Amino acid sequence: MALILGIDPGSRITGFGLVRHRGGKFEYVMSGCIRTQGDELAPRLHTIYNGITEIIMQYKPEQFAIEQVFMAKNPDSALKLGQARGVAIVAATNQGLPVAEYSARQIKQAVVGTGGAKKEQVQHMVQHILKLDGTPQADAADALAVAMCHGATQTSLIAMAGKVRKTVRGRLR
Repeated sequence: MALILGIDPGSRITGFGLVRHRGGKFEYVMSGCIRTQGDELAPRLHTIYNGITEIIMQYKPEQFAIEQVFMAKNPDSALKLGQARGVAIVAATNQGLPVAEYSARQIKQAVVGTGGAKKEQVQHMVQHILKLDGTPQADAADALAVAMCHGATQTSLIAMAGKVRKTVRGRLR
């Protein structure tokens, strides 16, 4: 059973979500948001780094997944988002975690079934799949979706590897 930490990065609000994954089934562990304050970027990035490091040290996930940067209409926002992603990735690698990255489209496809899903659809499916009593906050739901996308992707890759192995063995006989 793998414990996966998913991150939805943001310079103001970074969502995080932890799920256990085994055999295509997901179990909710915890989720929330790291909220930063002030206008100075460096202290906000420090808050994100410390928050993610604390989560990793407390829960000891085995896998780490994060949403890739998308090109926003505002270049300044995209740069800040990239920096928030960077400190999250450094926090994970400093704790020895491998990093997996997924596009928003891949995440929505894995959780909702369509890459063009709206935020509310992602929240609804996260709530449904994880059997949560209430709707998670949007950034936390996105982070949980990132973690579930990673788990689903790993399951698919393992299944494909098994098929390839069987094919290779069949050819060698």
